[in-house]
Amino acid sequence: MADSAGQALVEAGHFLFSRGWVPATSGNFSARRDDGLITITVSGRHKGRLTLDDLMTVDGDGNTLEAGLRSSAETALHLAIYRRWPEVGAVLHTHSANATVLTRASREETLFLADYELIKAFPGITSHEGAVAVPVFANDQDIDRLARVVDEHLDHHDGVHGYLIAGHGLYTWGRDVAEALRHVEAFEFLFECEWKSRCLR
Repeated sequence: MADSAGQALVEAGHFLFSRGWVPATSGNFSARRDDGLITITVSGRHKGRLTLDDLMTVDGDGNTLEAGLRSSAETALHLAIYRRWPEVGAVLHTHSANATVLTRASREETLFLADYELIKAFPGITSHEGAVAVPVFANDQDIDRLARVVDEHLDHHDGVHGYLIAGHGLYTWGRDVAEALRHVEAFEFLFECEWKSRCLR
């Protein structure tokens, strides 16, 4: 699979695996191409050993354009984000320990990350004196149903930069792979701070 964002997705996979945020074959990544098609990771591929051959193309409805390859079961969650925001060029999904334990240890429907300097990593936030709201959705093996739940929430909440699936992981996005990767790094730092702070209470 060769396109302008393909190599960036490969490098993102290697980096995210090195940080322990996509263990085993977990996680999935995608990028929107200039022609509107989506480059996405092939299901079950190890992100620490990702190559261009581990990427494939789907259309805006999730139809596979390459025979013999299957995209992630969670492709619908990526497509919902692309449909909602035409400016989004990449979506990254990770499975870190901190994101997992935070959602298992709490019944919160929204995680508020407040008064951290690093919230300024997200678009439109210029001061640490505020909060980033991260919705938390119950895990569901019916991905189409989960996508509808996420979509309905986003219909009524502005300023969302990512969301968590309980006991599962993080979804975040950006204008391109680099911005989406910055958002993953920021979220993961904030999740670690939040978990450590709660352990000290």
